[in-house]
Amino acid sequence: MRWIRYAAVAALALTLTACTTSPTGRQQLTLVSDAQLNQMGREAFEQYQQDLPAAGQAEQRYAQCIANALITVLPERERDQDWQIRVFESEQANAFALPGGYMGINTGLLRVARNQDQVAAVVGHEIGHVLARHANERVSTQTSTQLALSVLGSAAGMQGPGGEQLMGALGLGAQYGIMLPFSRRHETEADIIGVRLMADAGFDPRASLDLWDNMGAEGGARPPAWMSTHPSHGQRTQVLQQEMDGALTRYEQARQAGRQPNCQRP
Repeated sequence: MRWIRYAAVAALALTLTACTTSPTGRQQLTLVSDAQLNQMGREAFEQYQQDLPAAGQAEQRYAQCIANALITVLPERERDQDWQIRVFESEQANAFALPGGYMGINTGLLRVARNQDQVAAVVGHEIGHVLARHANERVSTQTSTQLALSVLGSAAGMQGPGGEQLMGALGLGAQYGIMLPFSRRHETEADIIGVRLMADAGFDPRASLDLWDNMGAEGGARPPAWMSTHPSHGQRTQVLQQEMDGALTRYEQARQAGRQPNCQRP
């Protein structure tokens, strides 16, 4: 059993040396090389572009205009990433961000996001995921969770069907107790970063609330909040409302500084 203690100590030491801080001041576990993840993000983005039909040039220009306005107000170190955004033909109201600054948005979401400010809330949210290195954190958390379950299983001598069944239950507990709440935390943090960013760029942050009202009106069955990878509609709007006073101050300062985006909706 001595090797189990060594493995646990090694895992703890690795965890302690891999702690970083997110843009909102939250402690993070990041075990993976950013360069490696960025390369994977670029390759995945290229594959997306091969597999999914692209929207028209007007939609591409619209999304690029909004993204450019947001990227312009990033810190120089972050602004120098290879930021790219593409619009894909899909009725699903969805968007995504990959490590390295590669973003996609569906035409279905452009239908729900009815003006440039609402689209900026989406793109700002996706940029927030990249800035906060959420992909690195997700991979790192999953890796450390799997290691912990493996050590626990070995320490308890969980062999045979009964042990496998119990480990399966532990895995389910890890999913709902660690992985999914972590994902909801990421979504909330990306909302906070995004609404601040859109305000700094001169987009009206109040549009973020309008966007989620539109999304809520889309309907559809939703799992309980504790089983969801995203916060509930109510949780999301509550967080945005808490941020709104500060975001409106940033918005007024941006407008006074001449940051007044004018991206033409197709």
